[in-house]
Amino acid sequence: MSINIAVYRSIIEELEGKATLVAVSKIKPVEDIQAMYNLGQRDFGENYVQELVDKEARLPKDIQWHFIGHLQSNKVKYIAPFVHLIHGVDSFNLLKEINKQAAKNNRIIDCLLQVHIAQEETKFGFSENELNELKGIDELKNIHIVGLMGMASFSEDEQKVRNEFKQLKSIFDTLSIQHSAFSILSMGMSGDYKMAIEEGSNMVRIGSLLFGARI
Repeated sequence: MSINIAVYRSIIEELEGKATLVAVSKIKPVEDIQAMYNLGQRDFGENYVQELVDKEARLPKDIQWHFIGHLQSNKVKYIAPFVHLIHGVDSFNLLKEINKQAAKNNRIIDCLLQVHIAQEETKFGFSENELNELKGIDELKNIHIVGLMGMASFSEDEQKVRNEFKQLKSIFDTLSIQHSAFSILSMGMSGDYKMAIEEGSNMVRIGSLLFGARI
């Protein structure tokens, strides 16, 4: 078992009343996830569809699975029966496919719109202008957009990262006025979650601090 129990308990105490912890369990064995489940953790995040499907079948059914990677439209059908929250919705076409597959499963699937805040081409997401111009979402009856997600630049420049978090929080606050369902701002990972919480995040995605570095 490679989970760090002391760090987990410290983070849970630190986040209490401030943010939900999504334990990022990608490429980690089901034994480690089960061990963290036994400590009380229920929200787990996965990046890869097939891995998520395999783990969901082998682990307790009250786990709330978060899909946090870049989701391809042709793979939505595999996670639609059970996924709790899809974090990285970065196009209207993907929203339509999630809606279609949710309807087939007689479900309403919660989603976060991913916002491109990092100064890196490799990051996905809507721009602020694209969010403001989104049309037709209200016609998608089997999805529930509950907030925003974003990833800051992978940078040692703390002020740059903080400014990106501030930008996303500002966008979130503006859209929350227009959309009463907006309640989740998912930003912050192992290296920057403390700063993200300071800037208004209420959901953090932490992997390596809990499970050890990926091999």
